[in-house]
Amino acid sequence: MSVKVGTSGWSYPSWRPGFYPAGLQPTEFLGFYAARFDTVELNSTGYRLPSADQFQRWADAVPDGFEFSVKLALTRLDRVTTFLERAQTLGDRLGPVRIVYEGPRDDGVLSFVQGSVPDGTRLAWDLRHDTWDGVAGVVRVGDADAEPFRYLRLREPPYADEELEAIAATLRSPGYVYVRHEDEPTAPAIAERLLALL
Repeated sequence: MSVKVGTSGWSYPSWRPGFYPAGLQPTEFLGFYAARFDTVELNSTGYRLPSADQFQRWADAVPDGFEFSVKLALTRLDRVTTFLERAQTLGDRLGPVRIVYEGPRDDGVLSFVQGSVPDGTRLAWDLRHDTWDGVAGVVRVGDADAEPFRYLRLREPPYADEELEAIAATLRSPGYVYVRHEDEPTAPAIAERLLALL
C-alpha cells in the first residue's frame, strides 16, 4: 500500500466550478472525486451515524481500492459496537476509523474500544486531552512515525510548495493524509499537489 491522499469530505457545492465542473450535480460529486483521489475522510459520521444503506451506496459509488476513513466521536461506549457494525457495510472500502476522544486518559476506554473492533479494523486515535501524551501501542492521528500506519490531517491551508515538499519528504507508506476543506476548492488542489510530490 502507498500513501493515500484526499480531503475531509467531498460534498461541497462551493467547489463547483474550480474542482467540480460547472453543471455537475451533487449526486455526481463522489464519483468525480473518486476518479481523482483514492480516499476521503468522512467527518459527518461523527455527528450522525448514517444508515447501513447509505454506507452501501457510498461503497457502490467508488472504484476498487478507494477507502473511506470514518469519524467516531467517542462520547458513549454503548454506541461503539453499533457504529463499527454499520461502518463495516463499506466492506473493503472501509479505511481507518478515526476515534475522536476529548476526555482525559482512561486506559479502560482504550481497552474497551480495541476489544470491540472486528478483526482487520484499523483505528486512528484522535486523543484531544494532554493526559494522553506518551500513550503507546496505538496509532495516533498526527504521528508521522506511528505503526503500522500513519494518519495525518493537514488543518491549516493554504500550503506553499516548500511546505508540501517538506510534508511529502516525511511521509511513509502505508499512510493516509487528509486536507481540511474550505469554501473555495483549495483542499483538492493541495491534495493533488501533494500527490504529485510523492
